[in-house]
Amino acid sequence: MPVAETDLTSPSEFEAPLTRLPFSSITRSHILHCSFHFWHPLYRSTTPKARLIPLSPSFLAYLRADGIVLPSSTPPSPSLDIDDDSGIFISSSTSDTDDDEENSDPSLDWPDVHASIISTIAELDGSVVPKLNWSAPKDATWIAATNSMECQTPNDIYLLLKSSDFITHDLEQAFDGCSEDVEGTPPLQLSSSSSHEPESIKSKGPSIPYYLVLRKTIPALITSLEFRCFVRRQRLLCICQRDLNHYAFLPSLLPTLKSLIQDFFEQKLQSTFPDENFVFDVYVPQANERGRVWLIDINPWAPRTDPLLFSWLELLTMPEPVSRTQAQPDVNHAMLRLSLETQNGVLSATETEETESDGSSDSEADDKEGGPLFRTVKRDDPEAYTFNTPQFSAHKLPKDVVDAGADGEAGLREFMGRWRDIVSRQEREEAEDD
Repeated sequence: MPVAETDLTSPSEFEAPLTRLPFSSITRSHILHCSFHFWHPLYRSTTPKARLIPLSPSFLAYLRADGIVLPSSTPPSPSLDIDDDSGIFISSSTSDTDDDEENSDPSLDWPDVHASIISTIAELDGSVVPKLNWSAPKDATWIAATNSMECQTPNDIYLLLKSSDFITHDLEQAFDGCSEDVEGTPPLQLSSSSSHEPESIKSKGPSIPYYLVLRKTIPALITSLEFRCFVRRQRLLCICQRDLNHYAFLPSLLPTLKSLIQDFFEQKLQSTFPDENFVFDVYVPQANERGRVWLIDINPWAPRTDPLLFSWLELLTMPEPVSRTQAQPDVNHAMLRLSLETQNGVLSATETEETESDGSSDSEADDKEGGPLFRTVKRDDPEAYTFNTPQFSAHKLPKDVVDAGADGEAGLREFMGRWRDIVSRQEREEAEDD
């Protein structure tokens, strides 16, 4: 049978492939709305206990400076402890005139911030988790003695902040890929530290009021009950795990978790957050009818936010979820079975009813009851074995090595040749000095 002419000229046949993700314009105000200092006052009652410390220009300059010089954690003394292997300097609050000025106690330039950090740690029971306006230094936990973000001293905090690429992104590239706000957008709070911001940030639009956020450490945090939620056009579109490991107990909890998170969104966020598209993270420590949902973070609806078990193309093109009021109940297919039996020479008929339901994946909550799609890691998913590769492992290598690896074998060979030349030159110079 010949193909109809209309099929040959169907628009889908000639539809051009996508060359970029179909994001709408990402504005600077949207990025600032996702800053902790903006949304935390609105939802303080639903977030874990946290304190915000305004950062001075001198502290921001310290974070941006090369090298890691830590304040003294012991009473002042004229000595200077240097760990030649790590390249980390721990300076005393006083120094001899012969000491290099750059290795003196850096906290002398920002005593108010240092004192606030000390008092806040004590107020939050001696253990905190740090972050800046948007990012936490998760990529730097390899350098911490505890291999985690839990900090008990100011130096623990400084070491994580100074070692993190995520923190550098907050400081240097917060507005990358953003467009100007439309006219009529209300002005946002300006920062007194604008003179110390890089040109890429302070050249246009509002400057950033930077804060150090110290959260009280959540004891016995259950990472399997942390979830990322995606909101599009003020509708909760979908939900997924943040911990990319398979947990066999999660599928049975999905209906309860889905109901709790959707109720939380509709009651707390849907009509109060200023943007219609955003991403938020929650923690649900008790998955029961009385369980409480904690708001952990709000992230931009932008490529910089990790979609985890989804892709951004999927999120941008996914159909709107069916509301719970419009959803059809899950109807099981009923079957009536008639059986004939002979009892005492008399033929009798008995009826039995059997039901069968459509099988559904254990990785996604069945959306027949309406609401967002809920996706978890299946037992046989590759994501279930991510523990074999340390998270953020790419951030543990120098950027030059990562860039060379992106160019393939030829790039690595070129990098190794340059490295050998540098080492040989240094050896020759050391031999000449001797």
